[in-house]
This record gives sequence, structure tokens and C-alpha cells, in this order.
Amino acid sequence: MYAVNDELAVVMTTDFFTPVVDDPYDFGRIAAANALGDIFAMGARPLMALNLLAISPCLGLDIAKDILRGGADAVAEAGALVAGGHTLDDEVPKYGLSVLGTAHPHEIICNQGALPGDLLYLTKPLGTGIMLSAVKSGRETLESISAVIDSMKELNDLASQAMIAAEAHAATDVTGYGLAGHLHEMLAASGCSALLEWTQIPLFNSVVEYSEGRGSSNLSSPLASHALQFVEQGRLDDIDFSTCMGVLCDPQTSGGLLIALAPGMQDFFEKVYLSLTGKQAACIGTVTPESPGTIRFSK
Repeated sequence: MYAVNDELAVVMTTDFFTPVVDDPYDFGRIAAANALGDIFAMGARPLMALNLLAISPCLGLDIAKDILRGGADAVAEAGALVAGGHTLDDEVPKYGLSVLGTAHPHEIICNQGALPGDLLYLTKPLGTGIMLSAVKSGRETLESISAVIDSMKELNDLASQAMIAAEAHAATDVTGYGLAGHLHEMLAASGCSALLEWTQIPLFNSVVEYSEGRGSSNLSSPLASHALQFVEQGRLDDIDFSTCMGVLCDPQTSGGLLIALAPGMQDFFEKVYLSLTGKQAACIGTVTPESPGTIRFSK
């Protein structure tokens, strides 16, 4: 972010990745929603985006058009415009956006600033990585995980509006580092820790089943191995802890917002969030004062 003057700050971000679904339009929309997520997580308003597309000409012009159309629709829904972009020839398709947004310098919400006693809210279920892996292994189909795909295509704009109205202390979008990694960053930067309720964390259907099936391998992935340095088992038994770590360390594509909110704003935030989205907000834990960066579980 860059403060232009006392009244205006610009926020700029970029993100792109390889296809997570087969449908070119859905891929474009998911990638665009993911890139826009950083802008919304900071409480900013996106204004303009540039396409970043790598694709082989042998795939044909129609596929490239559909990818770009999916991205353009997401950008338009966000109230911004696509001002151009860049393409290159690549055997492995990749797509995303560079996004420019604006906000008042004093109203930007960062991934630091959480305070002891704050409530932690998560606005989308976890498990996109686990469910996409289930599709690759043949246990699910893209049709059977339609709820996951719909969630990845969904913008975080309304969640952002609700957290701005409720004067959130800190926020981040949950993406490649999983909930554990992004929450740890927020807590470490804020000098706080967190107490989570495992049973209150929203999950897509079958996520627990597939995470349980991976057994001890849940704790051996690179993200989980790193997270074991700051995630404590607490009151969870060994099986639940293994499952929980598999979920919390699952890399998310176009995940929701993780929001730290003063407890006095709880009812207001939930009311605004419900009125904007038609959904119930998920309170997953509280911010605590000891051991900065540490994540614990109450049950």
C-alpha cells in the first residue's frame, strides 16, 4: 500500500496460478476472485485490474476467451474494470490479476492490530485443497463438490463491507498458507495468541472424512511441519489433532476472510453480515494475550 496523501492510499496486489478446475470460465473467475481477495481483506475498494495469462496457442482461442471472460465477470461484479494485461505462450496455463484499489489511509485494515479479547471470524468454509485432491484421486467429481467451486468463485466484497462497518481490528484472506499460517502471521504481528474451537470452524462436507483418512501424513506436510512450531494440541486427542492439523494447514484457493473483531461489535457484525450475505458468520475463537503467534484449542 502507498499513501498518496492524507486522504488517499492505493493498494496493489497480484496473484495467479494454474487451473484448479476443468471449466475455463470457472477457472478464470476463481483466479480473479482469489486475486481480488487481498484488496477486500484490507478494506479497500478495487478500481482496476490487469490480466496475467499464460496459455499455449494449441488450446485454442475459445479457451483463452472463456478464462478472460470469467475473470472479467468477477472484476465487474467487484465494481472495477479490466484495463488490459499481458499474455505469453506457455505449455501450462496460468491466469490471475494484478489489482489496484484505494482506501482512506486511516481506514485500511491490516493483518496486524488484533487485541486480546477480540473474536475471530471466518467467512468461508475450509477444505478447498482437500476436496480438489479428492477429485484428482477419483473420490469426488467436480459436480459433487459444486459447493466448493461456488465458494471459490464467490467474492469477499460483502464480507469486507461487514468488517469495515464493524470496525475490525485486523483481517487477512485465507489462501495458500492455510488457516494456521495466516492466523499465525496475524497473531505474531499483533503480539497475541489465539484459542480456537475446533468444532466451530466451518468445513465443507466430507473434509473431516478425507483428512482423517490421511492419518499421520497430516502432520508431515510442509505446512503442517512448520505449523507444529506454533500450534498446540490443547484438549484435542491425537486423532482429532491430526485431523485438525490437516484441515488448518490445507492450502486454500480463494478462501474467506479471517477477521479480528472487538467483542462489543459481535452482534452488530453478525447482523450486518447476515443482511448482506444471507449467511451466518462463524465465530471460531478468541484472541488471547500470551505467547505471541501461538494457536491453541479449547475443544
